[in-house]
Amino acid sequence: MNSIKIHFPSLEENIRIVESFIDNAKEKFNLDDDIYGNIMVAVTESVNNAIRHGNLNDKKKNVYLSLSLNDNIIKFIIMDEGFGFDFHNLPDPTAPENIDKPSGRGIFLMRHLCDEVNFRENGRIVELCFYIS
Repeated sequence: MNSIKIHFPSLEENIRIVESFIDNAKEKFNLDDDIYGNIMVAVTESVNNAIRHGNLNDKKKNVYLSLSLNDNIIKFIIMDEGFGFDFHNLPDPTAPENIDKPSGRGIFLMRHLCDEVNFRENGRIVELCFYIS
């Protein structure tokens, strides 16, 4: 199994580190463009959530990102140092009362772009799985 781990302070400009991390994974694992696009959107969205909502933009708190490749599944794990959240009771971003809200679509997007999305430790850890052939 291949595994790569990084961590960085909760600063929005560190999204570029995540983009480089994903670009390197694309090269290393020879990912096709479709799955690469889904990974880029889902993982950067999850990291943004970890920075903003998990760690509340506290640059003293880190976001941890790892990826592993095992049996044609590439799995990204994103972890923050926050308190977690209730991932069972999220508002539906497609409901009429939520359509115009500027936030609230991230997890909805992740669930549509990934083959599996799992939350652990009260939502402090997000696993994003993509099946590759």
